[in-house]
Amino acid sequence: MVDSKTVMNQVQEFQMILHDLHAEGMKLSESFQVAATIEKLPPLWKYFKNYLKHKRKEMGLEDLIVRLRIEDDNRLSEMKSEKLQIEAKENLIEQNGNTSIKKSALTIS
Repeated sequence: MVDSKTVMNQVQEFQMILHDLHAEGMKLSESFQVAATIEKLPPLWKYFKNYLKHKRKEMGLEDLIVRLRIEDDNRLSEMKSEKLQIEAKENLIEQNGNTSIKKSALTIS
């Protein structure tokens, strides 16, 4: 997987590949499918990937997808809150008493 696409889109593509393999008659154990999905997580998901690898309880593919969806939603909400915090750090500076200029403490591209 890559960081340029959303994880959930990539998981859906991976599920389609697994479905095609199953339709061709190839049997893959669910634990193998889970392990392959975890191993293919993008580099930015390194810590979550390690967390999933070290879980002691066996996890099904549907459980994994639910956890990935939750983690993806959490990451998106964190990014939004960080953006709001950065916007909150903008300052208004008055010059010459009447004129106000908006100056950003940090810019985001």
